[in-house]
Amino acid sequence: MLKLLHQYFEGVIKIRKFDLTIIGAGPIGLFAAHFAHLHGLKTVLFDSLSETGGQPQMLYPFKKIKDIPAYDSITGAKLIKNLQHKLTNEITILTNHKVKTVTKEDDYFVIDNLVASRSILIATGAGAFKPKELPLSMSENIKKRIHYFIKNPQDFAGQTVGVFGGGDSALDLALELANYANVKLIHRRNQFRGLESNVKKLKTLKNVEILTPYLPKKINLVDNHLDVNLKEMGEDNLTNIVLDHAVVAYGFKANNRFVKKWGIDLTGTQIKVNSSMQTNIPGIYAAGDVVTYAGRVPLIALGFGEAQIAITAIMRDLFPEKTLTIHSTSF
Repeated sequence: MLKLLHQYFEGVIKIRKFDLTIIGAGPIGLFAAHFAHLHGLKTVLFDSLSETGGQPQMLYPFKKIKDIPAYDSITGAKLIKNLQHKLTNEITILTNHKVKTVTKEDDYFVIDNLVASRSILIATGAGAFKPKELPLSMSENIKKRIHYFIKNPQDFAGQTVGVFGGGDSALDLALELANYANVKLIHRRNQFRGLESNVKKLKTLKNVEILTPYLPKKINLVDNHLDVNLKEMGEDNLTNIVLDHAVVAYGFKANNRFVKKWGIDLTGTQIKVNSSMQTNIPGIYAAGDVVTYAGRVPLIALGFGEAQIAITAIMRDLFPEKTLTIHSTSF
């Protein structure tokens, strides 16, 4: 059957064969690709985003992560850069591609009629995510000044930026932007959901104004600035603020239910795995925050270990005749 597939797509799409397909290029997927390469697995890495790195790269690049072994703290961006540095040209990476179909043909899984893989590792974290947008009517020119991801805070130097939200991401963004810009932090409650230490620090900064409890009601472009109408929660009071740009940190919608179409068992939106990180389908594994089992905690460091367990199990399944070196310190 796989041979017929090759013939059918001859000259249109060349189906390439791999030992392993990793779906999700966040920190766990990147590390898994590196660990698979150490064991000689021919690997392809898919991600639905335009670049690798997942949530640490897109959502909290400035956040200092304090639970990665061997680091007192490391930013999300630096962690991803270190993991990307370990990748080699021998690993095929396909970004801007959300995997849709997985079918079994003989000894291979055929993925979107692009690749044929002997095994699959799902490392999609919370799943493909998109930001919760500012729920206001706005023109295209206004939308150009509304941001959901921030890569270079210095681009806002000397400007006034509104940060909408009350969680850790909003607080982290406000703190980072305050190094370069004037910041107005707008939240619909008086209490924030993020770290109290970050709230206290923001309150000490002269170039940061905290506006609570307010919700944005209307937004217009006036003299090349954003004129935002705020309504005080529970009151009829209205106030206006003028911004150069706005950053929205209302959170993200994400799920992994799409894998259910492939026959994979879920608990809620997470994948059930056994002690080898295998799903209910032989040859398909999962690691990281996409999985669930008794006692699991959502830590990046734990996901690294799960990736190693999965890759080791895959090696034993695909190459039972090989003597497997489990770790690099083996003699």
